[in-house]
This record gives sequence, C-alpha cells and structure tokens, in this order.
Amino acid sequence: MDLVKTDATNEDFKILVRALDAYLAIKDGDEHAFYDQYNKIDDIRYVIVAYEKGKAIGCGAIKPFESGVMEVKRMYTAPESRGKGIASRLLTALEKWAAELGCNKCILETGKRQVEAIRLYEKRGYMRIANYGQYVGMDNSVCFEKEV
Repeated sequence: MDLVKTDATNEDFKILVRALDAYLAIKDGDEHAFYDQYNKIDDIRYVIVAYEKGKAIGCGAIKPFESGVMEVKRMYTAPESRGKGIASRLLTALEKWAAELGCNKCILETGKRQVEAIRLYEKRGYMRIANYGQYVGMDNSVCFEKEV
C-alpha cells in the first residue's frame, strides 16, 4: 500500500469523498444536511490518499483549526478494503504531517452511529472531549483530541 500526500484537487480523493458522503447520508439520516455543510473539501490543503495496486482505497485529511491544532477530516476506507489497518495507517500519517506542520494536537468529530470510527480513534489514543465549534449541542456528535 502506498500513501500519497496531495490536496483536495486530487480526483481520487474527490471520488472517495463522494462515496463517504453517500455512506454518511445513510448513517446520519435526517441530520446529514447539518453535518454535510461542514464537510466541504474546497479549502483542504493536506490530504492523504491510500493506494493499493494503483487503486485509491482510502483517504483522510487535516485542516487548520486554530494555532497548533489540526482537525482530522474526511477519513474513509472503501468497504472492500476495510479490516486491513488502512485507516490506522492513514491516521498515523496525518498526525505525523500535522506535527511536521508545527501542530501539537489533532481534534476530530465523528457521529455516535459510526461505531467503527469511534473504536479506531480510541484505539489510536484519542480522548473524548466536549463537543467543539459547530458540534456543540449536537447529540449525535462525539469529539476527540490527541497530542501529536
């Protein structure tokens, strides 16, 4: 597997994000429109796409949140590639990139219905925090942070 640093203009990233959005539309149900407005990729400059034998199979991104803090966004692994540790490798690479960019913390939000994502973040050392920003008061949101 190869991990390629890129940005939101990458066509493979765009395809994976469309698949992610379709998945989340089912998982989030009526709340999808609220979350979708905060998941636009236009201003994301730090993207990693995972490739296996030349095929894009996963992605993740970070974007500046505040001084010294990056927000992890758009984590996704294609269904046929799940269970192989791809998301863990993507997350580790994103954390390393955040540190290289001078950040000391990563934060993220996921939905309570994304049980696999919650398990991944807890396994990778993320600690639950109070919901931040637009997620304050959103019962379906779970927020995490990790020092990097």
